[in-house]
Amino acid sequence: MDSMQTATGPRAGEAGGERGRAVPPRPTNPMVTPLLTDLYQFTMTYAYWKAGKHQDRAVFDLYFRKNPFGGEYTVFGGLEECIRFIANFKFEVDDISFLRSVMPTCEDGFFEYLKAIDCKDVEVYAIPEGSVVFPKIPLMRIEGPVAVVQLLETPFINLVNYASLVTTNAARHRLVSGKSKTLLEFGLRRAQGPDGGISASRCCYMGGFDATSNVAAGRLFGIPLRGTHSHAFVSSYMGPDEITDKALRRRDGSSTCQDFVSLVQTWLSKIQWANSFVGTFGETNQSELAAFTSYALAFPNSFLALVDTYDVMKSGVPNFCAVALALSDLGYKAIGIRLDSGDLAYLSTEARKFFCAIEEEFGVLDFGKMSITASNDLNEETIDALNKQGHEIDAFGIGTYLVTCYAQAALGCVFKLVEINNQPRIKLSEDVTKVSIPCKKRCYRLYGRESYPLVDIMTGDNELPPKVGERILCRHPFSESKRAYVVPQHVEELLKCYWLGNSDKTRAELPSLKKSRERCLQQLEQMRPDHMRRLNPTPYKVSVSAKLYDYIHFLWLNEAPVGELQ
Repeated sequence: MDSMQTATGPRAGEAGGERGRAVPPRPTNPMVTPLLTDLYQFTMTYAYWKAGKHQDRAVFDLYFRKNPFGGEYTVFGGLEECIRFIANFKFEVDDISFLRSVMPTCEDGFFEYLKAIDCKDVEVYAIPEGSVVFPKIPLMRIEGPVAVVQLLETPFINLVNYASLVTTNAARHRLVSGKSKTLLEFGLRRAQGPDGGISASRCCYMGGFDATSNVAAGRLFGIPLRGTHSHAFVSSYMGPDEITDKALRRRDGSSTCQDFVSLVQTWLSKIQWANSFVGTFGETNQSELAAFTSYALAFPNSFLALVDTYDVMKSGVPNFCAVALALSDLGYKAIGIRLDSGDLAYLSTEARKFFCAIEEEFGVLDFGKMSITASNDLNEETIDALNKQGHEIDAFGIGTYLVTCYAQAALGCVFKLVEINNQPRIKLSEDVTKVSIPCKKRCYRLYGRESYPLVDIMTGDNELPPKVGERILCRHPFSESKRAYVVPQHVEELLKCYWLGNSDKTRAELPSLKKSRERCLQQLEQMRPDHMRRLNPTPYKVSVSAKLYDYIHFLWLNEAPVGELQ
């Protein structure tokens, strides 16, 4: 729905995905370099190098432990930026000089080693971006020389954490709003800096939003743009005398109305004296009317007015209708209004009644269907409340609570070593949720008879994959009593290879942003409704195979120290 002034930039972001063997472009943010990491990654790398362990073949999993926002699902984002990063991973001369200054006791040979590092020996397997994902399941599996992969930990977590969090937040807003509503991301001015603004616009689009106000994001990623005017534009006008060029050519080009301002005034008078509106409003604000008229002269094909600068029902809506009817006389169709304050449920309902009365009074086809956009610090909870109250809003403009992820600060992704030199490793903790799942794994999603996903299961890399129609035992990784047999009707392997370094093996193409958005919306639709509901959602089951379960607990017992009582 074209609810606001529209523009679409080139599909630069969509071209950023890997195509065949072409090298992906650099990360969107130029600050994403090998130095965008924690110091201890370099100190560990030096220790690996000094011990001669830097070439040991390691496998790390990147995953999270708990779904955000009190929900039971997450949407994966950030993969493309990770692949861009490793495809262009190289220390510059200035980088090496700086590292020498902060690590003065390290041997010269170490810095020569860093100069030669790239990611040609690294492999990355990941779930496709835009997928619905769950705790414990690896979003990415990274294999390669331990020292190199260790240097990827912090940037990968940084690139995935926020992207997945804000994409999930956007998806939650899409679900609560419903499929029929237009969602507009207005968060740039409230985002955490320029990078937060750019990243949020991309992720919100992937999570189901329809457009952004962020012009730079529109150019970079090809996201549709929307925008109208502010209260400042309305209040900058003192009256209709300020409008000097009053002419407007008919939409079909057949003639020109020389005094559009007078045509608007005529229509306002007609509305005031029409039977349907007698006594509903008096004299409207003329400076507001002048602003609307001026904006309509500039954008007659996409006129949408912000109507709450003075009084919505006594001035804003009648003034909008006068301008919209004048445009209609010349063959144009106005878009609608935006509400940015007040009781949005009540005002949208009253505005809709006003529009319908205009259509009936003056016989203007579909005037009652004018778009109503609402903004003003909206979030998931306020949209849910509006739905319960009943409203006539067609589009929501959402900013602060969306892009800042106000309800949750971070997703909490972790990056854990699970295997080195073909030897599985485990990280233990008194908090069982922090115990890692060892070894190189394959991950599958098992679907039931109603085509809903039933459970995600992890198996050892060398285990046979689950088969359609064959019963498989799914076990909770750490709770002995939680287990169930599943007979899958469809089996989907989750991890695909997106980076193979020097290998000639086929690797998956990175999907375009549009494809990732489509995947997100399709998977949200595919999940069982009780997993997706806002209140008390049913946890989705994540499991391991019986063989992997046995190995986890064997390794646990083998690695845990035995206490001694005295």
